[in-house]
Amino acid sequence: MYHILMVEDDRDIQELVRNYFTKKEKGLFELEIAENGQEGLEKAYENNYDCLLLDVMLPELDGFEICREIRRESDVPILFITARSEESDILNGYALGCDDYVVKPFPLPVLYEKVNALIKRSKGLVRSKVFNAGDISLNPNNGVVVCDGEEVKLTAREYAILKVLMENKGVIISRDKLMDIVWGYNSGVDERVLDTHMRNLRKALGADGKKIKTVIRRGYRIED
Repeated sequence: MYHILMVEDDRDIQELVRNYFTKKEKGLFELEIAENGQEGLEKAYENNYDCLLLDVMLPELDGFEICREIRRESDVPILFITARSEESDILNGYALGCDDYVVKPFPLPVLYEKVNALIKRSKGLVRSKVFNAGDISLNPNNGVVVCDGEEVKLTAREYAILKVLMENKGVIISRDKLMDIVWGYNSGVDERVLDTHMRNLRKALGADGKKIKTVIRRGYRIED
């Protein structure tokens, strides 16, 4: 059994996540709840958890503060679940040591699979492969993107877009699906924002940016 601590003050979200996880695979997950940041930090210090799910906006201590404190002592997988979708917040979360960042509202199956994958990786049960498309490689184990032998620096959104495409090489990913994955389900983000990030991603990849193909009225795919 895997033990998860969820630090979340919204009781509706608590129940939705708890019910989904316990019913999805009975007996695999035990979910414990803390409703404020101080309680969450104390529980995290007092118990051994397999994964922490942290809201950012919490009473007493926010999720970023909890993550900062925990990372001084532990490498337990940490996943943020938050309504804060600004790129600066996402980058701050990763800079503090989180393993993943999910924006509310989110599909429960996606959260479940992310948590399952994080726990398995942390226990050495699985290690993600490096994805390649021609001269582009993306290593999800350390977040490094290399293009034509040189490391490429991408923003959090650009990296997320490229990761989705690389994981599904040769497959057309619709604009709606890409936006749901990168910005969060039903986020309402303007499609022009995706266009801007896609343009910047292609520019960052240089000549290899041409490997990302636009399929008119259908979406995008990346090719060798």
